[in-house]
Amino acid sequence: MACLDAGERELHRLAKEDRAADAMYSLGIMYSTGDGVPMDYVEAHKWFNLSAMLGNADARGWRGQLAEEMRQTDIAEAQRQARSWLQDNKDDESDAA
Repeated sequence: MACLDAGERELHRLAKEDRAADAMYSLGIMYSTGDGVPMDYVEAHKWFNLSAMLGNADARGWRGQLAEEMRQTDIAEAQRQARSWLQDNKDDESDAA
């Protein structure tokens, strides 16, 4: 990943440490619009998917809209990345308990 700015770095921290759906949603917005980061629909879909899993209804809507612009293979990759992110960060969740 490219050098992260302070805002993006903080959103990644919140997503990882606090499982913050709003931070994940904000990352999805950033990557879907290219706001301060390279536009990346796969990365955006991943973050919207994670946020939606935590109950963010807006993320579900954005994920659906984004999926209309994506190839099935890219959607599958985004889903794979979301599962991988959950797997990679599940130990952090048990540490917090």
